[in-house]
Amino acid sequence: MSSVAPRDPQVSQEPPPHAPEAGIWKKLLGPFYVTGVFWFRFHCWGARIMREWMLWPVITLFTTFFWVVLRNIRRAIAGNLEAVLGPCGWVERERRIYRTFVTYAWCLTERYQRLATTKRAKVEIEGEEIWRRLSSTPRGFILLTAHIGAWEIGSFLPGSEIRRRVHVVREGETDPRAQAFVRELIEKQASDGFYTTHFAAADPTLGMTLLDGLRAGDLVALQGDRPRAWGKAVPGTLFGKPFPLPAGPAALARAAEVPLVPVFVFREGRLHYRCWVREPIEVSRTGDRDGDIGTAVATFTRELEAAIRQSPHQWFCFREVWPK
Repeated sequence: MSSVAPRDPQVSQEPPPHAPEAGIWKKLLGPFYVTGVFWFRFHCWGARIMREWMLWPVITLFTTFFWVVLRNIRRAIAGNLEAVLGPCGWVERERRIYRTFVTYAWCLTERYQRLATTKRAKVEIEGEEIWRRLSSTPRGFILLTAHIGAWEIGSFLPGSEIRRRVHVVREGETDPRAQAFVRELIEKQASDGFYTTHFAAADPTLGMTLLDGLRAGDLVALQGDRPRAWGKAVPGTLFGKPFPLPAGPAALARAAEVPLVPVFVFREGRLHYRCWVREPIEVSRTGDRDGDIGTAVATFTRELEAAIRQSPHQWFCFREVWPK
């Protein structure tokens, strides 16, 4: 039996932070909107049945279609990448956007292949000495990642590599039906008893569940680059611009007395990924709790910026972070 947690008692009505901006088209299209359950099911179905030679033309076709029609997302990608890569002309702007769309399409397709077929990805670990050092002790730790590349692969490493229980905290989907669909796929894949999946929501018991797990030597995997609507944020800067990050991961690490371990997974090629493990961030426990958390978050922000610089077109942030 899977150890995946039971269905969430509630799904937050707040849209996920940095989710694509939605206007009248979402109301008109409902489940057929880009974040609706239809596209989740359709994409998964395609990843299951298509032969290898069919993938490139089909992904190119759909990428081009979405590149044309998703104007808000195009604007968001262009603005966000300008902070990373600098200003550019119209042609380069559209090239950046299209390249990000293509990379996202491949990451998403391969995600469904990993979850719904027998295909497996090749994963290289950069920073393996850090990984071995951490996994050789019974102490729990937090795998802190971001919406870069294929972050889910990083969360699946501990169970398969070192046989440690992992609590994977996922951001809720905009469409509750899509969230239920993703949960079902993960339940089928994570059937070895090492994974418990939690969808982030305004659930007051989740923090205690994760804290108890860390104190027992479990691992927690979560994303640390987007503050939630109901959570506390820490002011910071990314690429010299204001960029608040969630305080929760550092607060949890401080309470459990475990380190934060930045982990980023970059797509290197067809079903080929590089997992970049960084040095652990120990959260201080002085009399200044907010200062301790702020210092840890600032350290993670530097790691996040370095990861985005490595592969800016794998930074999947589809809402304008710095509106003009």
